[in-house]
Amino acid sequence: MTAPTPRRAVLVAALAVATAATAAAVPGGGSPAAAAPAPRAQGRSVDNRFWFSYGHWRAGTHQGTAAAAGTRPGLEIRTPVGRTEYADPHTGRKSTWEYATWTSPLHRSTVPATEAVPSWNARTPAGTWIQVELCATYTDGATGPWYVMGRWASGDTDIRRTSVDGQTDGRSTVWTDTLAVDAPAAAGGLRIAGWRMRLTLHRRPGAADGPTVWLAGAMASDIPDRFTVPASRPSGTAHELKVPRYSQQIHTGRYPEYDNGGEAWCSPTSSQMVIEHFGGKAEPAALAWVDPSYTDPQVCHAARSTYDAAYKGCGNWSFNAAYAATYSGLAGVVTRLASLTDLETVVRAGIPAITSTSFRADELTGAGYGTAGHLMTVVGFTAAGDVVANDPHAQDNPSVRRVYKRAEWENIWLRTKRTAAAGKTASGSGGVCYLYGPALPSAAQILALRTVGVL
Repeated sequence: MTAPTPRRAVLVAALAVATAATAAAVPGGGSPAAAAPAPRAQGRSVDNRFWFSYGHWRAGTHQGTAAAAGTRPGLEIRTPVGRTEYADPHTGRKSTWEYATWTSPLHRSTVPATEAVPSWNARTPAGTWIQVELCATYTDGATGPWYVMGRWASGDTDIRRTSVDGQTDGRSTVWTDTLAVDAPAAAGGLRIAGWRMRLTLHRRPGAADGPTVWLAGAMASDIPDRFTVPASRPSGTAHELKVPRYSQQIHTGRYPEYDNGGEAWCSPTSSQMVIEHFGGKAEPAALAWVDPSYTDPQVCHAARSTYDAAYKGCGNWSFNAAYAATYSGLAGVVTRLASLTDLETVVRAGIPAITSTSFRADELTGAGYGTAGHLMTVVGFTAAGDVVANDPHAQDNPSVRRVYKRAEWENIWLRTKRTAAAGKTASGSGGVCYLYGPALPSAAQILALRTVGVL
C-alpha cells in the first residue's frame, strides 16, 4: 500500500491504434509567448493528450527517429545521431549507447494545469531503453527546463528503471512521476499552459534492433483543493466485470528488495489483475527467477517490473502503465476522472480502473485498515451504486472482492486534502487512476473514453 505523498495520477488503454479516423494530425508548435492554453472544455479540470497513430509519429521533430507503420504504429530509431555514456547511479556501471530523439509539437493544454503526469507504452528488447522528458510552458510565457520523467526499460539487466530526484527550476518540481507547479495557490496563480515531450531511444552501438514507442503523452490537471466531494448519482443498474483476484498480503516478506515485499505491492498487484483480465500472461521464462514454492509468481514479477530504483517502490504511476503495455495487445495510461459517473462509464465499457485512494480506518466501512496511499481495482457497481472493488489488501485471494459504500469511496478517491489519524492535513489523489485495455479498443470503449475526456 504505497503511494508517494506529494503526487497524484493515472489511466488508459492503447488507443494507440484506434483507426485512421482518430489519427488526426497533431497541432503544430509555437513560440512560448503564444502558448496560451486552448479553451477549457466545459466542466473539465483534466486534459489528456497522447500520441499513438502513424500521423502522430510523423509530426514533431525527428533527430534520427522515424515513424513505423503497421497495425500498431510506433516510433523507432532510423539512424542514430550520436553516442552517449550513461553511468547508472543505482549500479555504478558505465555503458555507451547510441541514440536518436523525437520531440513532440507543443501541446496547448485545455486546462491551465498545476500538474502533469506522463504515460508511455514501449517495447524495449534486451540492450535498449528509453528516456522520457517533459518541458512545460507557463501561463506567464516563460518556458521551463527539460525534466526527466523516467529512464525506462521493461527489464532491469541493462539499466535500473528509475525516476530522477532533485529536478526543479524554482517554479515547478518533479515528484517521482509528477511535474507539479510549486505554489499554485500563490498570487498570480502560475499554471502550466502547454508542454512538449522528448523521447530519447537508446540501443547498444551497432545493434540492429532498438526500442519502439507505441504511445506517449501526458495528463495535465488542475484539481481544486477540497476535503469533501459530493457523491454522484448512481446509474441504478448493477454491472460487474470478472477480473482475477490477487492479494498482495500473501506476498508479505517476499523479495524485500522490491519495496519491502508484498505488503507494499498494491499497485503491481492491481496491475496484474487487470492485465490478466485482458488475457495477458507472463511467460514461464519471465517467472523463472521466482521461488517455485511461491503462489502467484506473476505478482512478484509485476513488482520487479514496476520497481523504481530512485523512488524505491513499485507505485510509480507511469511505470505501472508502461508495464501493462509490455503484454501483447495491451495499452495503458494514467489519468484522472471527475466522478464515479465517469468511472461507471469506463467499467460498463469493459475497462476496469485501478484507483488511488487514501483514508483513515473509520472513513471506509468494511475496509478494516487505514492508509496514506493505496491502489485498488474497481470492477463494478451494485444496483444501489456502491463500488465493487478488487482490493489487494485482503489477506487471501478469495477475500479480495469488496463492496464499499458509494459516498465514502467517492470521497476518499476524489478529494485532494484529508485529515490524517494524527490530526494533521495530508494529501489525496484527486481522482487518479490507471486505465488499461486493448491497444485496439472496441467502438464502445472508444466512445466511453471520449465521454470521460481521455480521448
